[in-house]
Amino acid sequence: MTTGAITASSEVCVRCGQAKGWIYTASFYSEHTVRGRICPWCIADGSAAEQFNGEFVDAYGLNGVSWEVLLEVTRRTPSFHAWQDARWLVHCQDAAAFIAEVGYTELAAHPEALDQLRTEMRLEGWHDAPKLEKYLQNLGQGATAMLFKCTVCGDYLAYTDAS
Repeated sequence: MTTGAITASSEVCVRCGQAKGWIYTASFYSEHTVRGRICPWCIADGSAAEQFNGEFVDAYGLNGVSWEVLLEVTRRTPSFHAWQDARWLVHCQDAAAFIAEVGYTELAAHPEALDQLRTEMRLEGWHDAPKLEKYLQNLGQGATAMLFKCTVCGDYLAYTDAS
């Protein structure tokens, strides 16, 4: 799967000073001005987050996970491109695995994710069922869904993102 957050590149990593053929292109939140991009290896080993005192994923939504999981996701996991701030989902008290940005057809292949999304959207104020269904069926056209899979039970879950 490709998220577009890591791309083939001859660019040199601002952290390790090496051109390893791949570079990270999504968000990085740091108190420092980081001039340049980071390679996936410096993300995975935590050295980029440590050197620049930064995070690749916002902790929003990571409630209920252990401190170790929180650090793994925020400081050692590449984010993904999103219109709004990327949000990481949690299930079974663990961080879920990001699968892909999907439209309605791909989301409908995972009915538990679609049902979970409907429930979440109703709780957020989408009380008109026909409008909710129309919105969901048009995912992929101005709005999208971010699909995740629970690493504990295997359930799929999702949230929507729009410009």
